[in-house]
Amino acid sequence: MKLLHSCVAAAALVAFSFSAQAETRVTYKSAKTSSSYYQMAVQIAEAMKEASNGDIIVTVEESQGSVQNVMEAAVRPGNYVFTTPPVLVKLAKGGKAMFEKRANPKLGEIRALFPIPSLTMHFVVGEDSGIESFADMKGKKILIGKGSFGAKEGAKYLKLFGLEGQVELADVELSNAVPALKNGQIDGFVTAGSYPAPNVIEAAAGTGVNVLSLSDDQIAQTKRTKLVIPAGTYAGQDADITTTSLPVVAYTTTQMDDDTAYALTKSFWDQKAKMGKGAAWWNGVDKDLLSNISGKIHPGALKFYDEVGYTITDAQR
Repeated sequence: MKLLHSCVAAAALVAFSFSAQAETRVTYKSAKTSSSYYQMAVQIAEAMKEASNGDIIVTVEESQGSVQNVMEAAVRPGNYVFTTPPVLVKLAKGGKAMFEKRANPKLGEIRALFPIPSLTMHFVVGEDSGIESFADMKGKKILIGKGSFGAKEGAKYLKLFGLEGQVELADVELSNAVPALKNGQIDGFVTAGSYPAPNVIEAAAGTGVNVLSLSDDQIAQTKRTKLVIPAGTYAGQDADITTTSLPVVAYTTTQMDDDTAYALTKSFWDQKAKMGKGAAWWNGVDKDLLSNISGKIHPGALKFYDEVGYTITDAQR
């Protein structure tokens, strides 16, 4: 009997060990919990678990920002995945700008996996505001917020387009933009986020708005990536909106093995349509966004892209 118990215990231990080995754990460093990008991370974690039948477990961690995410790539062991605009990875590898005093050769081991929704600029104005172009903002009251990427970009664009000091900037929190627009306290607001943006959906459905398009010349001045929001994305939007964006990509490092990188990348693209049914921002992600990746893509991810025939440049290999 003792021998039988010993055999059963040994078999259970072997089974447990095999299960532990089969399970792959990944840390996904995202954004603040209040951000839409944190919600995306949770959706990705759920999608990875489902696609792998529980073999890939993704733990989502809150972050204070993309710079922190990049810097941790130099010290985090194992399967570390993080999100950031590609431009920050480029600066980090070159030891430039905010990374000048924090240069680390380990940052050269960062590799891309897949694109996620871009930060998309929205210049939202009330239908009855009389604003049909940027020039029409002169003398109007616009909310751009404070401290965020959208606020900084909004101020930058006003300066670029000759509107600095010509627009009254509303002293209202961006979270109150929709009621402020509805109550006539402001003529419009600036927001940046994945599209369709929840606050723009709310404003379009409740009060009626126009989202301004930028000309090719204006986009060139901003030095940002062109993005087209398809007609019908927002209520009352009959035409495409041409605006700017800041691409965002999920990255890892060379510490991740090829099989794990392949599984994560394949699971992401396989589950993207399903995720899009639950959150429309995934519908704005397609293979064309791969062109926004500067630097190298992880070999495991490359294997998937080559299998499905997605275009990858020599510089990305």
